[in-house]
Amino acid sequence: MRKVCLSFVLLLSISSLSQNRQILYNFTSVPQSMLSNPGSDVSYNWFVGIPLVSGFSANMGSSGFSVYDLFADNGVDFNTKLRDVVFSTSRDDKVVTNQQLEIFSGGFRLGDWQESTYLSFGMYQELDVLAYIPKDYAILYLDGNRDYLGKVFDMGDLNARGELLSVFHLGYHKKVNEKIILGARGKIYSSIFNVSSTKNSGYFYTIQGTDTMYEQVILADALVNTSGLTNYIYNYSGNAKSDVVSKAFFGGNLGLGLDLGLTYYPKGNLQLTASLIDIGFINHSKEIESYSYKGYYNYVGLTPDFILGNSDDILEEFEDAIPQDTLHTKYTTWRPLKFNSSIQYSFGDGRSSDCNCTGENEKKYTNSVGAQLFAMSAPRTPLMALTAFYRRQIFDSLEMKATYTVDSFSAKNIGLGLSTTLGKVNFYFLADNLLEYQDISKANSLSFQLGFNIIFPEKNTPE
Repeated sequence: MRKVCLSFVLLLSISSLSQNRQILYNFTSVPQSMLSNPGSDVSYNWFVGIPLVSGFSANMGSSGFSVYDLFADNGVDFNTKLRDVVFSTSRDDKVVTNQQLEIFSGGFRLGDWQESTYLSFGMYQELDVLAYIPKDYAILYLDGNRDYLGKVFDMGDLNARGELLSVFHLGYHKKVNEKIILGARGKIYSSIFNVSSTKNSGYFYTIQGTDTMYEQVILADALVNTSGLTNYIYNYSGNAKSDVVSKAFFGGNLGLGLDLGLTYYPKGNLQLTASLIDIGFINHSKEIESYSYKGYYNYVGLTPDFILGNSDDILEEFEDAIPQDTLHTKYTTWRPLKFNSSIQYSFGDGRSSDCNCTGENEKKYTNSVGAQLFAMSAPRTPLMALTAFYRRQIFDSLEMKATYTVDSFSAKNIGLGLSTTLGKVNFYFLADNLLEYQDISKANSLSFQLGFNIIFPEKNTPE
């Protein structure tokens, strides 16, 4: 049974990837690109996202193993494969998942065609999870400590956070001059559920004493914070759907955030961009229940066995060793901060057009090449990614972007994005890790994004 539980925990880590959206970033024919840089060079007369279908993204992956490693039909016993997976991972292998659904969005120019300011707004739902593989816990779960005399198990291996929230945002975009575009976006977060346990410490070890005596020592200082969950744990009799909707619309734990971005043109065909996303926090004060595990335990006896889940009285052993305290204290979490920057060089036959659908200055170039850097804050070390890209304006109504990304999850991540505007309807589809679709069971990461918008593009100045 304990191996089934461990398998389930490992499978959860397969649905993970970072929040890097390298195809969408600066893909300015898609209005949603402003969410990754409020200072993007886009300027439509106005746009509106089709509610619930204007933007959806899902990411799946793992830096430590794949589904194939556990469930390959290769004649190897499952327990053996499970052990191989556990021992092939490290405490630095990450589980990071992010999913977003845009509820509504829109934007419009302030003033007439001569104005260079723009207002955008919207709401989206986001699921955000980050966890590190708790390798020392997994080893104890599988083998106990009998064969690990003298090894110090790190209780700080437990490091995870997860949140379901809604975000209301209002963005302001200003073209300062022909070279500089600045943007800012204010956010109100409404947290629906939160679980956070990122500052744990302690150790566990067993050593052999005199004769057949053994000494076991446990020192633990762990805290698991939760908010928005208590009503559903203790004899809940309400309507979960209406509760979640209420929390999504300012009824949850609230917080504030800010996005900043810019675009700079040293030359007409050379572009630099940068953005900081989610400079913000959430104050958790409703439905708080936190669990503290703090204490010291020293056991001297004849048996060295200590296997998690191996006996009926294991819970009692833990309660005696490390007592659990239940707290109801307010706490604050910081949103994972994202940094983006890029350089882009455009070339090809410049064309003028009545429609500035792509956001390039007055002249549209057929081709663009460049590079993008992404970084996201994390409890241990930042998550990083470096992307090279090529953009091509195939037709006036069709644009393509191809990417090659190196990150913690893959060194062969090839992505492709297409954006088309037919009449006033914009449709985009973006997908990463295309090589992995040959056998998705072996994939360490998969992701896609798609959506529909109604766009009224910018017109050139009247003659």
